[in-house]
Amino acid sequence: MPETVSPLGLLLDVDGPIASPDTRTIATPSIITDLITLAGANVPIGFITGRSAQFISEQVVAPLVAAGLPREMRMYGVCEKGAVWFPITDSGMGEVVIDASVALPDPVVSRIRELVATDYADTMFFDETKLAMVSVEQRTDVDRAAYHAAQALFEDAAYTIMIDHGLGVRFGDRVSPDAEGAVPFRIDTTIISTDIESVDLDKDHAAKRALAFFAEGGPLPRLWRSVGDSRSDYLMADHLHAAGYEVAHVDVRPADGILERPYPVIVEGDLIHDEAGAAFLGYWVQKLGLG
Repeated sequence: MPETVSPLGLLLDVDGPIASPDTRTIATPSIITDLITLAGANVPIGFITGRSAQFISEQVVAPLVAAGLPREMRMYGVCEKGAVWFPITDSGMGEVVIDASVALPDPVVSRIRELVATDYADTMFFDETKLAMVSVEQRTDVDRAAYHAAQALFEDAAYTIMIDHGLGVRFGDRVSPDAEGAVPFRIDTTIISTDIESVDLDKDHAAKRALAFFAEGGPLPRLWRSVGDSRSDYLMADHLHAAGYEVAHVDVRPADGILERPYPVIVEGDLIHDEAGAAFLGYWVQKLGLG
């Protein structure tokens, strides 16, 4: 690994800024080439996502490897918002580690899987690739408005299932503690999915894990950018700011509401989702003199 300290570090959400929320793939070719260029310049790149390791392997790592990742780089994946993690090398994903302590009980997972199959299979599917959290996702052949209507009903039913199994759960403004008064799980709504997860999982937790990995490979840059399309993605920058780094967050879906933060929040003009992500990466390739 080069001894020089990189001028930049990146923590990237995947759905939205990197992968299209419509195709669920990296649909903009420049994203692949720019990530490879930045990695080759010793920019630490962390993919901080709620997606599964299998999804990242197939939709992110495989195309990067096929296009030619550099041998010397620092690239890392933290999936399921911190429950699953692995290094990424020029030959692919390294060992996948799972934090089983944050997983939902098997009977609840089975009941939610059954609920999707019997009542909601026409609009969504149960993500069988998740290893700790539960995710139920919009079918790509279903209109977004139709999915959102079904999603609201599904989430109400899932909330009831968790209460029936004695789990403490938070869902929006609703809170139902368990028998000991604890609320260890939450239901989190996104534009293309519903995540049911431990409250110990989130993007700040995942960012901390990625930084620890990068530090093992050499000095960390002082300047960082985090990129995401949901309000929870700001937590990546929150962690970096609290840790004393110079950081700005790039919001690729600002229409959902730009949050007030003690660090800069950047938008890419009128661009959103992966078009904004592509513009952001292209900017830094040029700014660092790599293009």
